Amino acid sequence: LINNRNVFGSMMVHMGATDALVSGVTQHFPDVIRPALQIVRMREGLHKVSGCYAMITRTGELYFLADTSVNIEPTAEDLVEIALCTAEAARRFEVVPRVALLSFSSFGSTKHPLCEKVRNAVDLLHKADPTLIVDGEIMADVALSPEMLEQTYPFSTLKGGANVLVFPDLNCANIAYKLLARIGGAETLGPILMGMSRPVHLLPRGAEVEEIVNVAAIAVVDAQEIELSAGRAAEVAQPVVAAN
Repeated sequence: LINNRNVFGSMMVHMGATDALVSGVTQHFPDVIRPALQIVRMREGLHKVSGCYAMITRTGELYFLADTSVNIEPTAEDLVEIALCTAEAARRFEVVPRVALLSFSSFGSTKHPLCEKVRNAVDLLHKADPTLIVDGEIMADVALSPEMLEQTYPFSTLKGGANVLVFPDLNCANIAYKLLARIGGAETLGPILMGMSRPVHLLPRGAEVEEIVNVAAIAVVDAQEIELSAGRAAEVAQPVVAAN
């Protein structure tokens, strides 16, 4: 096992020999995340890890999309964790999160179990973090349009439109971010793996140099925040990143 780079890298992070792990350029996603979950483990209190992408549009707008990477059919409770973790990721970019839980229905306009799951997740989120700006279930075009929100759903808390988009399942999220990048020309930052106890980030297979640099930078910021929150140093030392 020690000859496995992902096992060895995860052990280095777990033992404190490195501050973060970035891997996956030449490997399949499950082969990278499995040893990380077994060795580094999830953050205490969470039940699932999840992934998000920060997307910068051609007009310079920044959006966060989740879960683009991990949970195929999340439950309402899973969507709560995904939304909270993605809002936290947005704050690291100094963005005030306005979270929309997306569906093909807006505020009960369609009665269907898939919509009700998202609606239940929103109710749970209001209880989990009453300070979080979050609403749904809501259609994507409505969530992104301040005008449509004001005219059609003036009661919505998403004043100004959403910047954190939580999708109902992995199919939707993964397809959406790839279409935004390929057709829409958006720049992608990620994937950002959320919910790990230490910074572990997985690159898409065949990632370009710019993608690797961006994810490594995110890993460094994560490591610095962990050091600061732990109070181990007044000034954070330069983190060491293990790259596989």
